[in-house]
Amino acid sequence: MSDELLYSVDNHVAYLTLNRPHKLNAIDAALDEQLAERWEEIETDPGIWAVVLTGTGDRAFCAGGDISGGTEIAPARVGLGGGLTGIGGPLRQLSKPLVALVHGYVLGGGFELAMCADIIVAAEDTLFGLPEVRAGIIGEAGVVHRAIRQLPHRVAMTMILTGERLPAERALHFGLVNEVVPREALAEAGDSWVERLTAASPLAQQAAKQAVLSRANHPLEVALSTKYEAIEAYAGSEDVKEGRRAHAEKRHPQWTGR
Repeated sequence: MSDELLYSVDNHVAYLTLNRPHKLNAIDAALDEQLAERWEEIETDPGIWAVVLTGTGDRAFCAGGDISGGTEIAPARVGLGGGLTGIGGPLRQLSKPLVALVHGYVLGGGFELAMCADIIVAAEDTLFGLPEVRAGIIGEAGVVHRAIRQLPHRVAMTMILTGERLPAERALHFGLVNEVVPREALAEAGDSWVERLTAASPLAQQAAKQAVLSRANHPLEVALSTKYEAIEAYAGSEDVKEGRRAHAEKRHPQWTGR
């Protein structure tokens, strides 16, 4: 693995950092491959309960796909963002809670990657954007579909059709992000969200997230009538028993993720 993706695990939390500041953390084929490997590791490791995604450098969280060699993005075996966005390859859905800590430019595929997170914390200087039409790049239009689902229709369409950027405070107003903080407080805010996430049962979180994602685009009656294997499996877990014991003993649960 190169140092263009920093990775560590601490206290049940995986930390991934895009580390191409000289390229505004734009994602090339090699970085896509590394991300795909890490998502697979995170997904299959029961000791990892939550994930934090960040970017190095002062200017950008991620400026999208790396087109420094021209407007044609080199093909990769996985989709943009290691498959998490589903752009240009199979869509990977991560069952672990994902927190994105963003700053500076969050553009194109980088915007898509941020929108894959369950929680987004933005620095005050963050600018979200879909600049593809201004550059004459649209590909298979993968970059338009999350914005139209996560923002009010006309706000999203303005971004898509004009390439105009959305500042952090406006993003907060529209519910795109959970919190806006000064740049220097970004890591601290991330720690706070990690603490809140890891206080909950990891298996319950994963079962709930899988249920949400698998039926998000179905009618309510279908979602309500569906049997979810992950939720049913959770019913027999050690965490369920621990939750009941902790409630009876009036203490905080000690989750094991088993």
